[in-house]
Amino acid sequence: MAPSCRPSGPSRAWGHALALLALLAASAAMAIFEEVDEPMEFEFKHHDNTELPDVLRGVHRRCPDITRLYTLSENSVRGIPLYMIEFSASPNSFQPQVPNVKYIANMHGNEVLGRELLLKLAHHLCESYRAGDPDVQKLVNITRIHLLPSMNPDGWQMATESGGKNFLVGRNNAHDVDLNRNFPDLDRIMFSNEEAHVEHNNHLLAQMDRLDKPLEPETKAVMRLIMQVPFVLSANLHGGDLVANFPYDETRSGAPSEYSRSPDDDTFRALAQSYASVHPEMADPARQPCTVHDYNFGQQGGITNGAAWYSVEGGMQDFNYLSSNDFEVTLELGCDKYPPSNELEREWLRNRDALINYLWQAHTGIKGDVIDSRTMRPIANALIHVANLTSGVEVDIEHDVTSVHNGDYWRLLTPGQYSVTVSAPGYDPYTLLLRVQSKPRQEAEKIRFYLHPVTRDRVLA
Repeated sequence: MAPSCRPSGPSRAWGHALALLALLAASAAMAIFEEVDEPMEFEFKHHDNTELPDVLRGVHRRCPDITRLYTLSENSVRGIPLYMIEFSASPNSFQPQVPNVKYIANMHGNEVLGRELLLKLAHHLCESYRAGDPDVQKLVNITRIHLLPSMNPDGWQMATESGGKNFLVGRNNAHDVDLNRNFPDLDRIMFSNEEAHVEHNNHLLAQMDRLDKPLEPETKAVMRLIMQVPFVLSANLHGGDLVANFPYDETRSGAPSEYSRSPDDDTFRALAQSYASVHPEMADPARQPCTVHDYNFGQQGGITNGAAWYSVEGGMQDFNYLSSNDFEVTLELGCDKYPPSNELEREWLRNRDALINYLWQAHTGIKGDVIDSRTMRPIANALIHVANLTSGVEVDIEHDVTSVHNGDYWRLLTPGQYSVTVSAPGYDPYTLLLRVQSKPRQEAEKIRFYLHPVTRDRVLA
């Protein structure tokens, strides 16, 4: 389809999205601490809601030059701040063409392994960077990594007080709401657009006239984060099974389960496999399912389409993909939602390399910026549309990403041949044929697009 036929309203989309989220406060920066020279010890235990920020503060004191500690715009229902830590070469200033990546854990309060893994990951990144680990240093220097160890500290408290063994106690927040069913249901908008042949396939929050349910404070906080930071890649850490789950999470027909393919199905499958294939058991076809009634995900390579497993309405995974430029998968980290403390170190060793490998996937595909050829100024909200030519037949990928405020863009893609068309209101679209190659642990290829303004004579014609 012609790029000029696509909607030219990403800027309006962002405006409407921000208006819809105007009730959310701006995120608050944390204080800066003096550097600590002594190496940090990390205790493998279930850190409570007071100890969790203490661990992050310790990491920041140890590595102040590559970390920023902050809280989200909303506290939990019970008033507990939602703490995040960022790792980057320049944590307090903008870095052009450096992708933002996030991990969020403990969304379900009784699924606790991800919470401890992210605390240990923060410790690991800091200590490995200081020790001169070349892989970690390179990753941090070319990536902005954001970690939210607990999205649901109230649920964690309830689960812990109950002994941590009940399948449901603590899953929801203190209002008894499942946070992974509380995001705006953009899937239904996307599926309606498909049926009506409406070519609006990104930043869909602008199409939502009203919310169909109240937003919880934890949900508001994460939505505001997604709208503020141009994330490229993310993962949501859960528990209860062992599988990497990718969009769509909701079925098109409304059936309890069916494969719900997104336009970026190939890329999402590759992202899920990048984690599952490095984990020692997730992709093992010989491993047993969690219960006799569960899917044997090991025989599927350790990955599954979310809706093919079971349909989720209002999930965070699909919201990221349909409201922003972010590609998110959900990582189910094990059968036991609340493993005992003496298993946490073993679980860290099982997940460490996969967690690092997944972060590197932010550097697949292409990246660059979009520039006005006359003024040399960046163009924000340009549409980047991709068609896959690898099979010899042109197949449009009906999910466009947009350039951000300084003209930067990132487009995750699997290796192959592509046609990339960049367009913006008032400019001639520009198309480039290119081949994306597999370059493990290397920066994505940088491609700058110069767009030529449409002349007055041509507009009048």
